[in-house]
Amino acid sequence: MCQEASDLSSLKPLLDERGVALFAVVKENIASEIHDFRAYFNGEIFLDQQRAFYGPQERWMGVSGILRAGVWMSGWRAYQSGFWGNVRGEGFVLGALYVIGPGQQGVLLEHREMEFGDKVKKSDVIQAVEQINTDIKKA
Repeated sequence: MCQEASDLSSLKPLLDERGVALFAVVKENIASEIHDFRAYFNGEIFLDQQRAFYGPQERWMGVSGILRAGVWMSGWRAYQSGFWGNVRGEGFVLGALYVIGPGQQGVLLEHREMEFGDKVKKSDVIQAVEQINTDIKKA
């Protein structure tokens, strides 16, 4: 999660130029998790302990998920890049990333993790951000 947060934060100059905000929604704050996460994420962080943002049907990956090769490869890639995870908290709910335009534009990109560490391509995020119409007049 920290590696993806850092990757997304590297897009902050483009987002600022386009007038696009960067937000994270997290489901728990154990010990200093959110404080520690701020070192990697350059946007506003919201805590959703009731997990309302995660939808009516949360997507989970069970304990068997740690047996998947892709999970281990993602963990190794993050470790090689200097990112450390933690094993505190719930840890089984899969995350997602959305690029949402104003007004009727709605969702321009939706990336749902299929397994732990399944990151969105930065090029997909950039393409979606470039589609955002920031000139929509506010009512």
